[in-house]
Parts: sequence; structure tokens; C-alpha cells
Amino acid sequence: MPELKRIERTFARLRHEESRPALVTFITAGDPDFQTSLDLARALPGAGADIIELGMPFTDPMADGPAIQRSSLRALKNGQTMAKTLDLVRGFRAKDHETPIVLMGYYNPIYNYGNERFLADAIKAGVDGLIIVDVPPELDRELCLPALDAGLNFIRLATPTTDEKRLPAVLANTAGFVYYVSIAGITGTRAPDIGKVRQNVLRIKGHTDLPVCVGFGVKTAEQVEAIGAYADGVVVGSALVNAIEENLDETGNGTASTINSVTSLVSELAAGLAQRPFTAQPQGSGRSAPA
Repeated sequence: MPELKRIERTFARLRHEESRPALVTFITAGDPDFQTSLDLARALPGAGADIIELGMPFTDPMADGPAIQRSSLRALKNGQTMAKTLDLVRGFRAKDHETPIVLMGYYNPIYNYGNERFLADAIKAGVDGLIIVDVPPELDRELCLPALDAGLNFIRLATPTTDEKRLPAVLANTAGFVYYVSIAGITGTRAPDIGKVRQNVLRIKGHTDLPVCVGFGVKTAEQVEAIGAYADGVVVGSALVNAIEENLDETGNGTASTINSVTSLVSELAAGLAQRPFTAQPQGSGRSAPA
């Protein structure tokens, strides 16, 4: 039997040993500057993060709300590039060999870097998965299938408008976990309807054995705890990016308080999940998506 990948190992450990959902944390690579971003990424697992999503800065992040848009602009202003994002992953891997790293963003920066070069460099740097929000299943041969062949998990988004007809296409080549977008719209702008989210998560679980994680609009410990009752993981991004923005010095650079404010929030969110047992087990048909 092939060895489990980092993302798979993490969910297996959380389910079978700790009986709790994963806390998935998002920050933008290079926000507000490279060193602060690296220090923050290194501090997140100790604060309670199980998986780290690193946003790849882009000038036109159309699925993201104002907070994450500003974080991309701060990073780009301070010289963040795709090469530096991969350097950040290498720096993280120098001290942490187990926490999964997922790069999240848009196809344009990858295309400009060169697909083959990007996939090879991402694997070497220690990236585990990709979430590319603007590459649909119809274009799987463009990036998804090559990423899977290279050994990366390609994590697909399902949304409130993903109906029964569309869902099989979304799940067909998804690996690692399914990311359920809890609201119709951009990140961090509205609170999710917990009842509707639960209904849709359980519906998705009826079609796959992959873990289902919920994000977009999740900001508070109360939301994290409520969603953690039935989802395999909860993704928090805008709240952490806001904490970064609110704790910069007068020149816009990071300080010790930047790290402390974010890790304190992560610890608060993680505490709610630590005692949250699963009440909804996967309801898939038993078939496995690509690993």
C-alpha cells in the first residue's frame, strides 16, 4: 500500500487519534514582507494550525474580498514573486517536515512561471497541494492532471451553486480534500448560514470519501466550532489577514505584535476544535478519488 501523503496523514491522524476536525489557516505569502510571513508560517502549527494555505499574490484576485486583496497588494509592493513564495515554502520546510502546505490562488502567476517548471519547483520546495480557483474541471489537462502526476494534491472548490449535475465533474480529479465555499460571493464579506452549509457538506460527503473542509466567511470561534461539528476541517483566512493588517508599524512592516496577534487568534480558534468530536462521518460510496 502506498505511503500516505502529508495531507492524508494529517486527516487520518486527526480523525483516528484526536477525533477532531482540522484547522486550516490562510495567509498571503509575503504579507506584509517576506520575513514576517515566513516567521508567521513557522508559528502557525504551534498555535494550533493543522494545514497552512499560502496565498500566491496576484494583482487581480477576483474571488477574494477587500482584506485579502490588500494583503496581495502589500506583498507585491514588497517584492513578493512566485520564486519567493517557493523560497518561503523551502524556509518553512527547513524546520517543519510534517505540516501540509497548500498554495492557493490563480492560474496567471503559475502560467507566467511556466507550468512544468512550477510543478517541479513546488515539489522540490515541499508543497503538498494546490487550490487554483479559476481553473475549471473542463481544463484539467492544463494543470490539474499534470499536478496529480507530479505528486501534488489538486484541491477543488465546491460552492452553494454546485448542484448534483455539476458535482461529479468537480470531484472527479480532486485529491487531498474538498474545499466547500460556504457563501456565494467573495471571501470574508458575509457570514455563512450554518444550517445550509451543513446540508451541503453532508450532500457532498454522499459523493466522496475525501475530507470536506469549509471556508470563505468563517471568522469567529463560534463559527469554527459550529462548522466543526460536521465538517472535516474549517478554513479561516480573512480574519487572520485582518489581524496582520491591524498590527503593522507606521511604515506598514510587520512586528512582534503582528505574529502574536495572529497566533493568539489561531489558538483561540483551535481551542474550540480541540474538544469538538465528529458527529457526522463521511457518507461516501466507498470509492476513492485520486491520491
